Amino acid sequence: MIIWQTLPFNKLSTLQFHELIKLRINIFVVEQTCPYPELDDKDIIDDVYHLVGSQNDEIIACARLLPAGISYENVSLGRVATKETARGNGLGHQLIIEALKQCEQHWPGKTIDIGAQEYLQTFYQNHGFKPISEVYMEDGIPHIDMRLNK
Repeated sequence: MIIWQTLPFNKLSTLQFHELIKLRINIFVVEQTCPYPELDDKDIIDDVYHLVGSQNDEIIACARLLPAGISYENVSLGRVATKETARGNGLGHQLIIEALKQCEQHWPGKTIDIGAQEYLQTFYQNHGFKPISEVYMEDGIPHIDMRLNK
């Protein structure tokens, strides 16, 4: 069973933050062979929340929930990741469902924007997101901006 928590930076334990960053670096830097500055100072901004999914006391999924005006004009999701060994059983879908639920709780009725890796476009469309940009390169990976209107 997955335990979901949504916490601001100052409520994450040191161990949770370590595991969260380790998961993100393992996915976005190591697995995707994409060196980039993972610590972009957005994690510590007031009103930014970290959604973590844990199983057996290990973080296996995460997403960053950002208020309007930080990454996009609208509320946004970022740093959406699932541990490689936990994939293939619908965890990514559970993560997005929980992230959208938490966004609605924190910012009711607000539009949500994401910068999705292009290969995940259909995945996000299954959750109601629609493309709002052409494909563009970010850190050497094709991305597309998508929006979920409320």
